[in-house]
Amino acid sequence: MHKPNVTVAIVLKSNDRYLLVEEIDKFTGKRVFNQPAGHLEQGETITDACLRELKEETGLSAELLGLVGIYSLHAQNGVHYLRFCFYAELDTPVQGAAQDSDIIACHWLTLEEISTLALRSHLISQCIQDSLNRPLISLDYLHQ
Repeated sequence: MHKPNVTVAIVLKSNDRYLLVEEIDKFTGKRVFNQPAGHLEQGETITDACLRELKEETGLSAELLGLVGIYSLHAQNGVHYLRFCFYAELDTPVQGAAQDSDIIACHWLTLEEISTLALRSHLISQCIQDSLNRPLISLDYLHQ
């Protein structure tokens, strides 16, 4: 039986900037940029997992405003990921401080800056674009 890995991510926006984390891709060994993201742990709700990953990877907290979308990715490493991407905003871009040793740095970046970066996957851009072009899905639709 096939079981995809459940992951969570967050599009965190402040003014015209988005928070990305810089990390080393464990599969390729290359430096890449990603949204704060990670795996659902046993006993966690999907929203709790998202907020935990945000805190671990950036030291920041935010209130989730909605679900951007659910994405299926068959990654180059052969793993199938089912990604739940959420959205939040902060009034000012507060500098994050990673608590996760896998995170090199946290960056607040414009869409133009993001378009020039090596991204962990195309889903980073897709989630940002979806957050701009589609209505958010109410968290009430999640039965956790």
